[in-house]
Formats: sequence, C-alpha cells, structure tokens
Amino acid sequence: MAIRILSVDDEQDMEMLILQLFRKQIREKKYEFVFANNGIEALEKLEEVGDVSLILSDINMPGMDGLTFLAKINEKQNPLLKAIMVSAYGDMDNIRTAMNRGAFDFVTKPVNFEDLEITISKTVEHIEMLTSLEKGREQLIAIQNDLSVAKEIQLSMLPKTVPANIGKAGIDLHAFLQPAKVVGGDLYDYFMMDEDRLFFMIGDVSDKGIPAALFMAITKAIFKSQFSNRNGDSLVRKVKIVNEFLCEDNSMFMFVTAFICILNTKTGEVEYVDAGHEPPIIQRADGSTELVKKQEGMALCFDPEYEYESRSLKLNPGDKFVLYTDGVTDANNLSGARYGLHHLQDFFTTGEGSTQKSAKEMNEVTLSSLVQFIGPATQFDDITMLSLRVMNGE
Repeated sequence: MAIRILSVDDEQDMEMLILQLFRKQIREKKYEFVFANNGIEALEKLEEVGDVSLILSDINMPGMDGLTFLAKINEKQNPLLKAIMVSAYGDMDNIRTAMNRGAFDFVTKPVNFEDLEITISKTVEHIEMLTSLEKGREQLIAIQNDLSVAKEIQLSMLPKTVPANIGKAGIDLHAFLQPAKVVGGDLYDYFMMDEDRLFFMIGDVSDKGIPAALFMAITKAIFKSQFSNRNGDSLVRKVKIVNEFLCEDNSMFMFVTAFICILNTKTGEVEYVDAGHEPPIIQRADGSTELVKKQEGMALCFDPEYEYESRSLKLNPGDKFVLYTDGVTDANNLSGARYGLHHLQDFFTTGEGSTQKSAKEMNEVTLSSLVQFIGPATQFDDITMLSLRVMNGE
C-alpha cells in the first residue's frame, strides 16, 4: 500500500518537480502524492482524501502559513502523521519553531532534491516502524483481552462455592487456584455423588499457559461426566475411563497428574487413586501430621491400558486433609531455595497452619506463607490447594 504524502506549497512548479523526482516511487506505488497551495487548502485535503501519513509543507505561505498549519495538524493528535517543513536557508527561527511544535524534520530552500529524497525516505521508514509498533500494540491488547476472557471461562469451570449438601454431610471444604500465567493447567473439583459419598480431586496438567488451560478444561469435563454418572462403576473403573478418553488424539503428548478421592461421610473412609500426584497431608485432630503414602500410580494420558489401583485411609472427626499441586512445594525464591514438602508438613505441624480451624483458613495462611517465601521472585507454576475438615457435628 502506497504511503500518501501531502505536499503544501504556494509555488506552482513544486508539484511538477516532486512528480518528476519521485516518478519511480509513484510508478511502483510506493508513494502517492496529494497537493495543496496553502494551509487552508491542505486542511481540506486532509479531510477529503484521508490516510495521509506524511506532510511536506512550506512555512511561508499566504492564507495560512506553515506554522499555523502545523499547529492545526497537532490538534488531530495522530502520532503516525509526520511533518517535514520547508523554508529558506536563513529562516532558522521559523524552522526552530516548527521543530519545537513537533515537526519531524526539515529541508531548506533552494531545495536540494537529493536531500529531500533522503529526508522523505527516512521519515517514511520511521512512520512504517511506528505503524508496525502500533499494530503490535493493538494485537497485544487483543490477546490480553482474549486471555482475560479465557481466564474467566476457565475459572468459571471450577466450583466457586461449596454446595450446602457438603456442609450438611459434616464436611468443611475449601479450594483455590492461583495461575502462574493468566491461564493455567491446574484443576480441582468436588461434589456429592449421593447422600453419603463426596467426590473430590485435584490435578495438574503438564505445560503452562493456553495449551495447559485447554487440556485442563477437557480433563475437568471428563471427570465431571464420569463421577456424576451413577452407573455403579468403581472408582478405579471411572479413572480408567477418564484415562482412556484423555489418551485419545493426544498429539501434544501432554499428561495429567491427579489425586482422585471418594469420601464416605458416614464412616470417614476415603478411597483414593494416586495418578502420579503429590502426596496429600493429613492433619489429625491431635495436631500431628502424616503424609499419605505414595503408590506407584501412573499419570493420566501415558498408557490407555494402565490398570489403576485404589487405596483407602480413615479420617476421624477433627481431622483435616490437604491436597495441593507441585506449584506449592516447588515454589522458589530469588536465592533459588525451594519451599519443599518438609517445609509444608512442618507448617501444618508446628507452624501457623497448625492453629487454623477451618479449611479456608488453612488455605489462606498457606498461600500467605508461599507469597512471603517467594517474595519478589516470579511465580513460575500454578498454585492450587484443596483442603477439607471432618467436622465434630458442629
């Protein structure tokens, strides 16, 4: 697309000289010239033709001089519209005034046409650079807007509040996700499968950003579909079906670690499948803590034929159960120190986490501890926690 240049000069031969000098650029559609005899006519041309990128204007003209015309141009507040001013060699006061008013460059009369060609070429290059930067800025804003919408969509897929039937079943539960980027790959879910069984899980998709967020959405939807279905399948059977779905057409070779649980709210028994995830922490009612023993569970999406095994543990009234992703334990500070599993367990045994009563308070103080530990360093991984407490009938 040709750069449109408005030439403003009361000398009639200027038009002919410019058309002759730039005939090659005009023929190749690099430049397109529009002509006006004074500032008043030039303002009319600007409104008439539009899309003018460069103005070549004499300073001394009848009707409206170049300095007044330059002031009118500035009122348009178009950073992509540049002006080259033309005046007599000895007219440095007006040239200085023009430069102070925002002219990009100047040439002197009698015009050295080689200098004029270089000046216009340099100005056009600057305009093209600014145009490219402006397009990049607009694209970045569009991407940021899209990511903000994607974040809202992703977070809307996660439960925001705890259904009343979970509380009625004697369970205090809270979960949160804090992405490292605008969107992330961590996930969690919870809901009552029936009057006595609570499903809850936490997961972590490999990779970060948009690819992980898309895979997270798929994973979340498949888990929801399977565990909402009261078809009588066992926990391991449902996990195997989820794994088979996720393994199909996994061209990006992504995988998901997950810890999937069903809690019998009457007995306190938790049946769980460890799909290569971080070991949860149990905080007993007496204040002691223990790690759930790791089993040899494979992450989802590696092998559609893999046979998962379930294990069980018992939660008593007053016990708390904390699930988390590796964004918690792998958090680093500026010195490169790692938060670590031992730090997390100590935090719940003797630290501030040991004194909190509710699941929400436990999550909040843990996140606060992580933020303090990370300090000015960049959070490089999603931070997600799901905590629950078996209530004492209160």
